[in-house]
Amino acid sequence: MTENSPEFDYLQNKHRQLREQNPSELNLRTHRSISWLNRAAALVDDDPDGAFIFSWIAFNAAYAKDMGEDPGSFARTDFQNFFDALVRCDPKDRIAYEIWYQFEGVVKDLLDNKYIFGPFWKFHNGATEFENWELRFENAKKAAQYAIEGQETAKLLSILFDRLYVLRNQLVHGGATWNSQVNRKQVRDGAGLLLSLMPVFVDTMMSNPSEDWGAPYYPVVE
Repeated sequence: MTENSPEFDYLQNKHRQLREQNPSELNLRTHRSISWLNRAAALVDDDPDGAFIFSWIAFNAAYAKDMGEDPGSFARTDFQNFFDALVRCDPKDRIAYEIWYQFEGVVKDLLDNKYIFGPFWKFHNGATEFENWELRFENAKKAAQYAIEGQETAKLLSILFDRLYVLRNQLVHGGATWNSQVNRKQVRDGAGLLLSLMPVFVDTMMSNPSEDWGAPYYPVVE
């Protein structure tokens, strides 16, 4: 049996301590997220593809809401609202520390990578309205730079996860080869970033039960 990660043990213990007083919907979200995070941490050294995918499932468990008629749609405003809430509930700026200091170089590399920029692939798949993807790419990087200069943590998170979502699609929808050398850096960087941010996200959620984190779309039904 794989040994639990230290983050898992900490989060699991905190979850047990708070589950009697925290809302059941929050308990379910965080319990599911913690379980996937532990599995992701066990894979990060040997299987970054799996680590990234399981980390993204942990993110979805913490965040996901009803997407309406298209459950695969990317609800940008919901993402932004989620990140706004996390940053607002993080007075010690632990999230900011991760992206501004711990992963400063990784963040820059992800933002500079055209292969995880959605319009790049839309153009290469025949959508002529995205033939100006290079201009869009430069504008997106400028928006990120403005967020960086203004220390707008929630805004930068939204931009980063926009890129990570493209990477998630490449892997989950069969657009990449397992353990491929073509996309190693962004997969490793993405997995590392998610595995550092997600424990802070979940910890923040458990510590702020009065915040409306939303009901899980797939509750436990008897």
